[in-house]
Amino acid sequence: MIVTLVVLCEVGFWVLLVAGLALRYLARLPRAGATVLLLEPLLELVLLVVTVIDLRNGAQADWKHGLAAVYIGFTVAYGHYTIRWADGQFAYRFAGGPKPPGAGYGRARAVHEWKLWLRTVVMGLVAAGLLQAAVWYVGDGDTASLRSWQLTAARIVGIHGLIALTYTIWPKQPKRGERAQEADGSGGATGERPRTLTKP
Repeated sequence: MIVTLVVLCEVGFWVLLVAGLALRYLARLPRAGATVLLLEPLLELVLLVVTVIDLRNGAQADWKHGLAAVYIGFTVAYGHYTIRWADGQFAYRFAGGPKPPGAGYGRARAVHEWKLWLRTVVMGLVAAGLLQAAVWYVGDGDTASLRSWQLTAARIVGIHGLIALTYTIWPKQPKRGERAQEADGSGGATGERPRTLTKP
């Protein structure tokens, strides 16, 4: 059930995202769209509650509970960022908004990648914290799987850090023929999306 719920939460995230943006830009109902987008955190809350209930009812802590913790951590770290990215793309393609800036090149791209890594660190900390709470909750039961997922979260953070480091050591260069503005990353050095969600 936990695995099914994780899948449903992921599907629900994108369904709510598309529905909210469609209401905002296609139906011209910004408040209704914002309301739908605000429902996103409820998915993770439901997953957390169901996971706790599952453990409380005597279920053996295993990889499914670890997966739920990592998923919640990922959503906490990347959920808002993903919504802002999709909002910028939707506004550009369907509402005449400005083209979202890219991540840039050279130092600008390296900074962008390290900012993404910091989000992954947040993911790891949230997941590890939830897993540790589950370990304490289980008590004397078998918690090997939960601790294994803590190591998995740490590995994800480490691997992403190495990837970000490659952009520092070997800066990404623009392809031949691209404009100088894109080459130096101006207008999109940090990879941040326009704050269209704050506008009607």
